[in-house]
Amino acid sequence: MQELLDRILTANLIFTTLIFYLTARIYLLPKIEEFGPRTLLVPILLLHSLRHLGLMFLTPGAVYPGMPPQFAYPAAIGDFIAALLAFTAIPAVMHSSPSAWPRLWLFNVVGTLDLVLAITLATLYNAHLHMGAAYWIPALWVPALLVTHYIVFVLLSLHKRHPGTS
Repeated sequence: MQELLDRILTANLIFTTLIFYLTARIYLLPKIEEFGPRTLLVPILLLHSLRHLGLMFLTPGAVYPGMPPQFAYPAAIGDFIAALLAFTAIPAVMHSSPSAWPRLWLFNVVGTLDLVLAITLATLYNAHLHMGAAYWIPALWVPALLVTHYIVFVLLSLHKRHPGTS
């Protein structure tokens, strides 16, 4: 029974990611060129600007005692860095600055690697046992972030093929 309970967060992460991906695949990706990069990127960057919420992994009360620091510190700090990169990219994207695309690449690569590292460390150190109120972050928030990173990679690849788009 305990093994089943240990796998619930993994199941939530996988199924929620699948649902967000299917939603994007059905409703957003077929119209991606119609919307244009700025229309899609600004809301995504605003969403990722909220990743400072990952600092909850360092907050007593948001997590149970015993949260492995080997997971908590890299996850919290990585999320905070991704939030700053997203937030600072917004003006560049809104004003079609030449620095917008390099900033987007930096944000997207760093943000994606942060999520992959956090998922790996959470698994290695059984962080799910100590999630507490922060459980919603990997169960709901991380899947949304993963899928929006994917969307940004799609936009970046489209821009690479059509560099004049803003």
